[in-house]
Amino acid sequence: MFLLYEYDIFWAFLIISSLIPILAFFISGVLAPTREGPEKLSSYESGIEPMGDAWLQFRIRYYMFALVFVVFDVETVFLYPWAMSFDVLGVSVFIEALIFVLILIVGSVYAWRKGALEWS
Repeated sequence: MFLLYEYDIFWAFLIISSLIPILAFFISGVLAPTREGPEKLSSYESGIEPMGDAWLQFRIRYYMFALVFVVFDVETVFLYPWAMSFDVLGVSVFIEALIFVLILIVGSVYAWRKGALEWS
């Protein structure tokens, strides 16, 4: 027998949390003033008239550093719950976490050897 009535609070929360941003966007779209002109369509540079082209091409190094940062940031997110319950989980989970960290270390050494972490 399925006990789906136990999930009523979950579904109510899901529906309400989905409707709030939709209604916020809809109401702001209806109530917002729409005045278009050359000032509205120009790019904004700290109150100064823009000089030159607004489109700049970034070097791939910025993206590589951001990607490495995200990888290690996600690693800490995964390792934090493990560290908080280390004494309860046992040796098998310690070995799994060790394998996870070793895979990330191998990836960072690979990126280092390829020169992905060199700034210049």
